[in-house]
Amino acid sequence: MATRKPAAPRAPAPKLDLTPAQIERGIQRLDERIKELRAFDLATVPKGDSPELQALSAAIKDTLVRCFGEDTSTFRRFVEATSLSWSPMVISMTGYGPLTPPREYQEGVKGKIEHSVALLQEGQRVLREDLSDVQHDVTPASDALVAEKPALTRRVFVVHGHDGEARETVARFLKAMDFEPIILHEQANQGGTVIEKFEANSDVGFAVVLLTPDDLGRSLKEEELKPRARQNVLLELGYFIGRLGRNKVCALKRGDVELPSDYVGVVWEKMDGGGGWKLALARELKAAGLEVDLNKAFSL
Repeated sequence: MATRKPAAPRAPAPKLDLTPAQIERGIQRLDERIKELRAFDLATVPKGDSPELQALSAAIKDTLVRCFGEDTSTFRRFVEATSLSWSPMVISMTGYGPLTPPREYQEGVKGKIEHSVALLQEGQRVLREDLSDVQHDVTPASDALVAEKPALTRRVFVVHGHDGEARETVARFLKAMDFEPIILHEQANQGGTVIEKFEANSDVGFAVVLLTPDDLGRSLKEEELKPRARQNVLLELGYFIGRLGRNKVCALKRGDVELPSDYVGVVWEKMDGGGGWKLALARELKAAGLEVDLNKAFSL
């Protein structure tokens, strides 16, 4: 009688080709299973198994399939994490029987859970390495493949108070330097509120804030009133520092103006009558990465 050759072992299925988002989700799912394992109530397994434990085992298997694919070599590596029940058999006077006390069953399941947690944590490590590899692969290897950096907008928001002369002087200077000054009251309302109109026109590459002595004020601890910039000017100053960064905001101080306490120590330029502020502003625009023709700064 001819002997039958054993069937060749089946090759594992190919590894799943996951996107970075799917890999990150897999890491998160494994973390959820680990938390469930650590929170499992051992009192529910007086005989080493329970419907709750079986459900958790099924959830772990489903997560491993989602992360690594069914019957892949990586799945086989971690599939033992699904083995959570513990059912020893001991010899009694009448044969084999489950004579182990409930506490020992629970200790046995506890060991299974600890082993499962260790395997799932190793699975997370593998996924993190896969994520690092995928992110490295999508990085362009040649500068020729890198998209050109978009040019910075030449729109410059001019924040001002009641000093119309200062506002118009700065706006004319910016136009002469080929920038587009954005002055809020000159923009269309489009049926919006003031703050909506402000936000709609704040997509700029730079902001010039005019600190002019338009208001008077003092703290409760002081008696003397001091010249201050208008409250909307200070609000918009803080807004653009947060939106653009301090390096893309230039404050021009005209006259005797009390500066906000949080702004003391920050560089500002004096808007003097001699026009020295023009070169200072041009220098700040250039430092912010904007193209500036310094010849125009000297000629105006």
